[in-house]
Amino acid sequence: MPEAASATRATIGDSEFDRDTAVVRRAPGVYDIDLSAGWTIISAVNGGYLLAVLGRALADALPHADPFTISAHYLTASQPGPAVIRTDVVRTGRTLSTGQASLFQYDDEGEEVERIRVLASYGDLDSLPDDVRTTAKPPVFPPMDQCFGPEDGPAPVDGSSAITDRLMLKLDPSTLGWALGAPSGKGEMRSWFGLADGRDADPLSLLLAVDALPPTAFEIGLKGWVPTVELTVHVRCRPAPGPLRVSITTRNLAGGFLEEDAEVWDSADRLVAQSRQLARARLS
Repeated sequence: MPEAASATRATIGDSEFDRDTAVVRRAPGVYDIDLSAGWTIISAVNGGYLLAVLGRALADALPHADPFTISAHYLTASQPGPAVIRTDVVRTGRTLSTGQASLFQYDDEGEEVERIRVLASYGDLDSLPDDVRTTAKPPVFPPMDQCFGPEDGPAPVDGSSAITDRLMLKLDPSTLGWALGAPSGKGEMRSWFGLADGRDADPLSLLLAVDALPPTAFEIGLKGWVPTVELTVHVRCRPAPGPLRVSITTRNLAGGFLEEDAEVWDSADRLVAQSRQLARARLS
């Protein structure tokens, strides 16, 4: 692992990610959180971090702890600071329970604004059978020491990408043409992924992993913010310790919107999470 993660490794439940996604139950189904500025890009809070925050609230509200599938609609951009999460239990069963949650903040006039709404089904990943039948194959890209992270590029503008200080990202050089002014046009992004403090991945951090890489729009030749409209994540199994590999592709940009399909693979070569999101692209 990189130097940032090698000195003192954090553990699941005792890391910056856990502290910054922790919610406080105010009443049954109602939770408070102070969204951390440490997970922002420019001034907006990262969508994967937000999904993990809502995912943690639902894990408390539902009788099952592990997200199996979670779909989020991003309604307005979230800002660092106080927020309220309200959850509803839709259905509970023996193997799956379903709930919905919304995150709210207040605008300058003191009016409550809904930022994100999710619908999710939870279960117990450890109870799933071991049988795997798949044609999916792990992505192939260079070893970590032959890949490049934010620390290898120019210094960012202060406050523009605080989230990168909390992540271990080592991107496949073949998806870094955009950083050199020569995007490939292929709409692909691949990277080794982890948390900078060395904390191993768990189902909740997988919700962050699918939305933490630079947007594939950069390799298509576009610039600027690519806000998420909708994001659906499927968690397939509990990840093994060690760095993850994340592969994201875009096949179609039309009408100012593009899709990003992500796969997350663990150190045991298992497909641990998949996602698809619809994002708005800035064309000029």
